[in-house]
Amino acid sequence: MKIGIFGNEHHAEKQNFIKELFDRLKKHNAEIWVEEHFYRSLSQTFAFTPEITGLIDRDTFPLDMVFSVGGDGTFLRTAAWVGRQPIPVLGINTGRLGFLADISSSEIEKTIEEIFRGEYGLEEKSLLQIETPVLYPHPYALNEIAVLKRDTTSMIAVSVYLNNEFLTVYLADGLLLSTPTGSTAYNLSVNGPIILSQSKNFVLSPVAPHSLNMRPLVIPDDFKIRLQVESRQKNFLVSLDGRSTVFASGSEFYICKADFTLKVVKRLQQNSYDTLRKKLRWGTDVRMD
Repeated sequence: MKIGIFGNEHHAEKQNFIKELFDRLKKHNAEIWVEEHFYRSLSQTFAFTPEITGLIDRDTFPLDMVFSVGGDGTFLRTAAWVGRQPIPVLGINTGRLGFLADISSSEIEKTIEEIFRGEYGLEEKSLLQIETPVLYPHPYALNEIAVLKRDTTSMIAVSVYLNNEFLTVYLADGLLLSTPTGSTAYNLSVNGPIILSQSKNFVLSPVAPHSLNMRPLVIPDDFKIRLQVESRQKNFLVSLDGRSTVFASGSEFYICKADFTLKVVKRLQQNSYDTLRKKLRWGTDVRMD
């Protein structure tokens, strides 16, 4: 099996676990490919130079599976690299909360055994696609597309059209369009609803709206969304999973569901309810901590 490994340089201090990961893959005679920047970080900072088959770049041939070692930020970066390729991604959490990277270091031994026995499931994640006035190298988002004001500038006005029907103008610091996957990310922090991964929906959530009547709106994921953005400061930001670009006031965008999905590796006994319960600590009395 050809395994690709992406990692977060800031989590390279977890070197004992990372060494264990490489050792376990070697025991299964896996071909190990490592993302170039992560490998350089391991070798230069920690003098750890594991035996690998090669380094991952944009010209690397397709892999059988990719391991994302870090937090959700690393997972999003890994997803952007995988793109349209039908390569399953396993998220191994060495960060903090970890909704996407939801395999803990204590689970990795059993997880690898299950993977090499073929005992795992795949969960398909919808992505958003944006059409902008400039060409994006990767115009897709797994979590959300965010339209945001810049720094301390005044609020922006975002006119929203759903299937070419006018919805409203959001006067706010920003507007998010989130997938079910992204509903537990930025969307959750602005009081947007949590959407189960099996749902065929997206959610529009304003960021600090001028009117308290402007509430998050759940929409079908086959809708076509058009945004027209005005800003007094002549420009604003559009962010795709944290990858931000500046656009001029008056710009127009078209957003829809991408025509491919990201395949995420899940343990057979694992489900989205378990993740929500554990990560959000539902049913836990925090006073006992």
